[in-house]
Amino acid sequence: MRISYHGHSVVKIEANDKVILIDPFINGNELTDLEVSDIKADVILLTHGHNDHVGDTVEIAKNNDALVIAPFELATFLSWKGVNTHPMHIGGSHTFDFGTVKLTQAFHGSSYTDEETKQIIYTGMPAGLLITINEKTIYHAGDTALYSDMKLLGKHHSIDVAFLPIGDNFTMGPDDALLAAEWINARVVVPIHYNTFPVIKQDPHAFVERLTKAKGQVLHAGEYVEV
Repeated sequence: MRISYHGHSVVKIEANDKVILIDPFINGNELTDLEVSDIKADVILLTHGHNDHVGDTVEIAKNNDALVIAPFELATFLSWKGVNTHPMHIGGSHTFDFGTVKLTQAFHGSSYTDEETKQIIYTGMPAGLLITINEKTIYHAGDTALYSDMKLLGKHHSIDVAFLPIGDNFTMGPDDALLAAEWINARVVVPIHYNTFPVIKQDPHAFVERLTKAKGQVLHAGEYVEV
């Protein structure tokens, strides 16, 4: 299984002849190496409704007839845009043809902003993602603050790769992400959600060097790990 990073919080999983894309914020993301028109995806997973995570989901999903898996309110909102969706919610899991997805807590907001009408549309609770494929588990934390129940993730799940936000201001900063990494106890920790905007400027290499238990790895756009 190949797991690649594509700037901001964009992650791509290639396994079992499927391509799974997480939070595909492409247009407007200067750190990505992807072009919307070139993307092939069978499944899109969304952590929450903010524009820098929903991103180009509708266009990519329609181009590929992809299934979009998201928290209930966000899935409903996207279904109204003509997208094929599977709604889920916090604590729930479901087994798909590519593997199993479980939604975890994330302490953040979740809404979609329509700039033209100046409307903020509520899209339910934010989530993290536990994705298990071929007995390997990937954790994508989404946008979240540090919270103590992260200890349960490490206790009840054997996590192979964890993607943790380090940008601060909107999410955990490096100090809290270090504690999260210790609690989650993943084999590999990859920092995400940094440097896209000036307010979340961070040094991912400095963060990785401070990790004690986990093997940290900085992935630049297009780079990957294999598990």
